[in-house]
Amino acid sequence: MTGKRILVVDDEESVRWALRKALERANYRVDLAADGPAGLQAAEDPGVDLALLDVRLPGRDGLDVLREIRKRRPDLPVIMMTAYGTLQVAVEAMRLGAYDYIGKPFDMDEVLLVVEKALEAQALAREVARLRQTVEERFDLGGIVGTSPPMQQIFKAVGKVAGTDLTVLLRGESGTGKELIARAVHENSRRKGRPFVPVNCAAIPRELLESELFGHEKGAFTGAVAARRGRFEQAEGGTVFLDEVGDMDLSLQTKLLRVLQERQVERLGGEGSVPVDVRIVAATNQDLEAAVARRAFREDLFYRLNVVTIHLPPLRDRREDIPPLVTHFLTAFAQEQHAAPKVFSPEAMALMLAYNWPGNVRELENVVKRAAALATTSLILPDHLPDVLRPAPGTQEAGARPDTFPTEWIRAELARLQGSLDGRLHDHFVACVERPLLELVLRRAGGNQVKAAELLGINRNTLRKRIRDLGISLPGKMVGDSGGAKE
Repeated sequence: MTGKRILVVDDEESVRWALRKALERANYRVDLAADGPAGLQAAEDPGVDLALLDVRLPGRDGLDVLREIRKRRPDLPVIMMTAYGTLQVAVEAMRLGAYDYIGKPFDMDEVLLVVEKALEAQALAREVARLRQTVEERFDLGGIVGTSPPMQQIFKAVGKVAGTDLTVLLRGESGTGKELIARAVHENSRRKGRPFVPVNCAAIPRELLESELFGHEKGAFTGAVAARRGRFEQAEGGTVFLDEVGDMDLSLQTKLLRVLQERQVERLGGEGSVPVDVRIVAATNQDLEAAVARRAFREDLFYRLNVVTIHLPPLRDRREDIPPLVTHFLTAFAQEQHAAPKVFSPEAMALMLAYNWPGNVRELENVVKRAAALATTSLILPDHLPDVLRPAPGTQEAGARPDTFPTEWIRAELARLQGSLDGRLHDHFVACVERPLLELVLRRAGGNQVKAAELLGINRNTLRKRIRDLGISLPGKMVGDSGGAKE
């Protein structure tokens, strides 16, 4: 983050001086302001990359300045500083959109760590937005996130078929985003602006699915007190998305085949046919060829649906998409909560990259939102993740593949950084690995730093310095050189 501009707003000259010296030593450029109005004016400069803002300021309260900054520059990370470290102030600062807060007197190493994390999160968010905009210039993604080669192939396929009226079959495991792709096909077709009608063929009881799809006339069955249009008629001029089409009953498959062949539907209890102008996009997580072989799925219907097939890869086969997906879901969750987006620590992200995600993107979204809700600060740690992502003591990382995981993680991290740490990549990756190593060895040593240093094969003072430099929190009381308890 060399060359980034940091704005320090504090009425104490000594604090401004100390922060300026520390930040300049870390190769940041520093702007200073001594009161609220001056700080707000300086924060409006688009060249400022981050603001350190005191809560108590003359001229205008720091929280009030924060409110205005969020309105005028919502993308500017703001870290609050306060000597009044009450829970109320902290909660209010985070609610108003602060990235994080630090209490006075503060440790400069902690300040620099929080600043670096905030700038990294900002750079990642901007890169995701840039990549997203680049793809959206070709067509509307409708919430789809992915920069991996498999996803780029899917985007190209959507772009090719969207302008046609061909039937599309989406294949992939549950949770891979088949409905999002179906919506993207619809939104980039000539049918955009007309209805997009999804039908989950597995979720609707079989005895009701026929009426849902094709409609019914009054008196067609008990409870049919009025005529009702089915989903195909409701989608007139638009698209019907048949999710889990492989679960459809054979008798309904025959009627669906007629819709595809004749573009007409027959309502239950009706005597005539109703013409429909719809496009069909179907999806399944089943092996339809095997279903055809065991006569559980009509062969002629399979060929009618399988005009254009798009295969959606499982998330474990496109792990480089996990960081941008995490950022996407964090941003969405923050918007729902009217708060600033949180960020995953390198250790937590490493666990996310190692896990195999049997529930795919849907499972990832749930994990991200749960972690964001549990994290009390802007940094999400491994402890905020479900147990299934965190390996039990003495076991291999959950879902990790020792022969490929380091390479996958490094590739994904390089893509995430997008050159923002060029010239400092070695230090960055060493720190990412060193921090969890030290934490795990300290835990194994029962908190005894002398024993931990022996296990690592390094000097006790070296260990202590690395703990301080990396900002590792030591919960409880750690045993020092003399065996006495040290905070």
